[in-house]
Amino acid sequence: PGSRPGCKMAAVAAECDVIMAAPEGPGLLGGEEETRREAESFKEQGNAYYAKKDYNEAYNYYTKAIDACPNNASYYGNRAATLMMLGKFREALGDAQQSVRLDDTFVRGHLREGKCHLSLGNAMAASRCFQRVLELDLSNPQAQQELKNASAVLEYERIAEIDFEKRDFRKVVFCMDRALEFAPACHRFKILKAECLALLGRYPEAQSVASDILRMDSTNADALYVRGLCLYYEDCIEKAVQFFIQALRMAPDHEKACLACRNAKALKAKKEDGNKAFKEGNYKLAYELYTEALGIDPNNIKTNAKLYCNRGTVNSKLRKLEEAIDDCTNAIKLDDTYIKAYLRRAQCYMDTEQYEDAVRDYEKVYQTEKTKEHKQFLKNAQVELKKSKRKDYYKILGVDKNASEDEIKKAYRKRALMHHPDRHSGASAEIQKEEEKKFKEVGEAFTILSDPKKKARYDSGQDLEEDGMNMADFDANNIFKAFFGGPGGFSFEASGPGNFFFQFG
Repeated sequence: PGSRPGCKMAAVAAECDVIMAAPEGPGLLGGEEETRREAESFKEQGNAYYAKKDYNEAYNYYTKAIDACPNNASYYGNRAATLMMLGKFREALGDAQQSVRLDDTFVRGHLREGKCHLSLGNAMAASRCFQRVLELDLSNPQAQQELKNASAVLEYERIAEIDFEKRDFRKVVFCMDRALEFAPACHRFKILKAECLALLGRYPEAQSVASDILRMDSTNADALYVRGLCLYYEDCIEKAVQFFIQALRMAPDHEKACLACRNAKALKAKKEDGNKAFKEGNYKLAYELYTEALGIDPNNIKTNAKLYCNRGTVNSKLRKLEEAIDDCTNAIKLDDTYIKAYLRRAQCYMDTEQYEDAVRDYEKVYQTEKTKEHKQFLKNAQVELKKSKRKDYYKILGVDKNASEDEIKKAYRKRALMHHPDRHSGASAEIQKEEEKKFKEVGEAFTILSDPKKKARYDSGQDLEEDGMNMADFDANNIFKAFFGGPGGFSFEASGPGNFFFQFG
């Protein structure tokens, strides 16, 4: 609403007042006349420099005019215009106010005062100034437009306040950007924008706004608070606390800085206590401390991501692997660039034999950080995934992957006798078929795992059929005979209900 103030400080500031002050009385003394002429000369020189946009020199000459004749409204008005062009609105406001104190009918003085108020973000005071201009000059187009601009700023403020309560920080930033077009020197609007940028995780932008204010006003408690907030949300908690303390020194009743400082100290203490308990091997206590820390401030995304990952590590130590996966997933939801959380979750997926998920996480890690270590992790997961999709000969024999040669032989003896077709000759056709299949698999498993070369290829994830080993051609009976030896055949005989023994003929 209203015209945008991109057109300089424009008509309010750009034109200086050149009308000479009227003589104060018929009996003006010679000395006073000379002083007045000198002051007018300074003013004219100021006007010349102003026209050349040399505002610093213009300021100096207007100051000389004021020093010579301190009761002339137009001199203060001109110096106010100069200060506005230099962006010094607070100082300009003082001069504009003095000009209308000296002459309440001074239209440009009221316009400049209103423009300074508006630039500094005080739209209510600005509105009063522009209304006064309209009392003096009902059809003044500039006052009419500036009054609309002031109303627009008040509306943006009102909407921003509602949206901040709703935590719609993007909308607040939008409103403040619009308001700052009319109020470019308003620290209050800039701080609110910076705070919302920090709450949106746009820390560099927020830092930039706060730093600009601190360059002009190093004691600005709100700007110190926002700087601290950015550091706090970037998990630089110790530095953040220093800024919060500094803000509280400048404004002891600063509620937001007080709360943030308290949260930051509590978060730091809980996290450190959790780390200490973890290092001491007290995983149950570490879990409790990390959980308590997670409840302190849900807005601190980066620190909470680390806390979830830390708790995930604790859960993995406690062998609560599904809970560990959930914690790492929560960490990644908060910070999808958090490599440590992907690595921890991938390891948990490996430990729970969820190899496809592990490969996906390791691929994400390797795409982000192409290190030899990450490449190896990915390769290992891909091998395990490939292995998981073929027969698990260790599982078939019921032995550990590190089983010795004797353990493999014992396991084969037990399983081969358990599933031998002769033992199930009296069973249904369906059971006979199932046991025959298991007997054949036991033979395959023994053939591979009892041969060191074949076992090594199998363990490394190589496709055995690619190596010329067609498992479909195995004769399980021949393997059985070769293992048990003996000159003749063998048979199973019942020695009682459910009990069998075999004998060689």
